[in-house]
Amino acid sequence: MVLQSVKNCLWMSCVLRTPKAYFWSTASGGLIIQSVSNDVYQNLAVEDWIHDHMDLEKQQVLFLWRNSPAVVIGRHQNPWQECNLRLLRQKNIKLARRRSGGGTVYHDLGNINLTFFTSRKKYERMENLKLVVKALKALRPQLDVRVTDRYDILLDRQYKISGTAAKLGRTNAYHHCTLLCNADKCVLSSVLKSPSKGLKSNATPSVPALVKNLFEEDPSLTSEMLLDAIAKEYAVQHQIDHHITLINPTDETLLPGISDKTKELQTWEWVYGKTPKFSISTCLNMVYKDSVLDVKVNMDVKHGRIEVCNIDLPEQWLPPGLYSELVKSLTGSKFCPNETTTLVTTLLRLCPQDDELHSRWSLLCENMIRLM
Repeated sequence: MVLQSVKNCLWMSCVLRTPKAYFWSTASGGLIIQSVSNDVYQNLAVEDWIHDHMDLEKQQVLFLWRNSPAVVIGRHQNPWQECNLRLLRQKNIKLARRRSGGGTVYHDLGNINLTFFTSRKKYERMENLKLVVKALKALRPQLDVRVTDRYDILLDRQYKISGTAAKLGRTNAYHHCTLLCNADKCVLSSVLKSPSKGLKSNATPSVPALVKNLFEEDPSLTSEMLLDAIAKEYAVQHQIDHHITLINPTDETLLPGISDKTKELQTWEWVYGKTPKFSISTCLNMVYKDSVLDVKVNMDVKHGRIEVCNIDLPEQWLPPGLYSELVKSLTGSKFCPNETTTLVTTLLRLCPQDDELHSRWSLLCENMIRLM
């Protein structure tokens, strides 16, 4: 592995001193690349760049990458429905929306990501997954791994170790999948459990599954071993050198325009604003002075912004003018705790200097923010 890494670095230094066009045409028929970055947005941007810029009719590509802790949702999914956003913020785990369909996945350095790029005509996700299984069996023949009709890879016939998704463009396509080696299953299960209640949406829902790390089956396995085995099998099947090229996803000389793609994937408008329209109808059980108040909340959210807002408060619990200003301010604003916090802080200045009124206002606003 050390020798291979040295070879990769030497080859990469040679590539960087040559024209970009030469880099992408060095391996006729197939190319294996690996990201040196663990940033989810940078790695997703590489996927976009390859899909948009390469002639995949002439050259197929296998892209290997790993991310620091992140939750990645599918193109047509609802983050409020798919994960615990508050827990993500507390744990400083990134949230990203990819351009392919499919369900939500948790990434960390114990999870491998594989992207198979081809022309649309040559796209075949089942063959890609069979390649992964063949590589695993070559590495550890005793492993009971197989591909399902749903394009998952199961371990011991019941544990999901790989999920899959794809993007089919006009001429190019890619299929990407995960492979659980030694991911933090405790974090995985907690962040992929949404606390949202009363949420209705036509967004694509994820399908829960039992998962298991390959490391649990064989503690001698490492992510590096799995990556190398898959790259080797890919090289054999495509009749190319077993050669992994390291690339830097921030290198504009190699990937012109990559920084713009990365920035777009980080924007609120992409991560949250692309969520299909949804509604929330719930009841806030607010504890105030040893009593429980039931506050009904109904909202319609479109493009991540509150389109309709109704809050059914007990009569005289807040001055009518303040209540009206709250509803008016929320309507059209982002369904976002940071923006809502700023709004309610501004509105608080309209309140009379009344401690009890301030307490009621703060309690209501805290509960509203919890919805987001």
